[in-house]
Amino acid sequence: MREVELKAVVDDWDSRCRRVRDAGGTLVFAGHLEDRRLDTPAREFARREEVMRLRIYRAGTATRAELGWKGPTTYASGYKVREEIQTAVPEPHVMAQILERIGLVVTRVIDREIAQYEVAGATVRFERYPRMDDLVEVEGSPENIERAIAVLGIAREAFTPERLPHFVRRYQERTGEQAALCDEELDGIMRYDLEDA
Repeated sequence: MREVELKAVVDDWDSRCRRVRDAGGTLVFAGHLEDRRLDTPAREFARREEVMRLRIYRAGTATRAELGWKGPTTYASGYKVREEIQTAVPEPHVMAQILERIGLVVTRVIDREIAQYEVAGATVRFERYPRMDDLVEVEGSPENIERAIAVLGIAREAFTPERLPHFVRRYQERTGEQAALCDEELDGIMRYDLEDA
């Protein structure tokens, strides 16, 4: 599958979500999203610009998970593009043990609260990190991405194909404060390499 997306900083979470709902957007998921990025100890995936990810969605007592692989990031006509393969995982804690037993290690943890919608043929996901700007990611075909951006009402020039580390750097330069992409970083317990985000 080909993933095409853009991201932007969200100026007002509530009003932008309301615009999506008012345009007929359907809420697909609201809750906690955890990403566990994995690699070999020698960082072989990172050297090939690939990502292996165990993603867990939690809402109340309900949990679902996906195991995914992403290919190198490319850029086409101003959009971020990656090949992506993923599948449902019924028991994420068992899958985490399997991945550990075959020698993979967690290289990055990303925690956030999200609200994910389908609108104008695109997926629109609002993301709130432990300490960073709120972001919105818009994914779909280029035509549907542009229609969804119009629904959001955020200036088109605010959207970029840049990866998450770009937004972290912008936040830190603007505020002088260290961003936290996971709860461990917020608590000062664990530090991850920004390039693994």
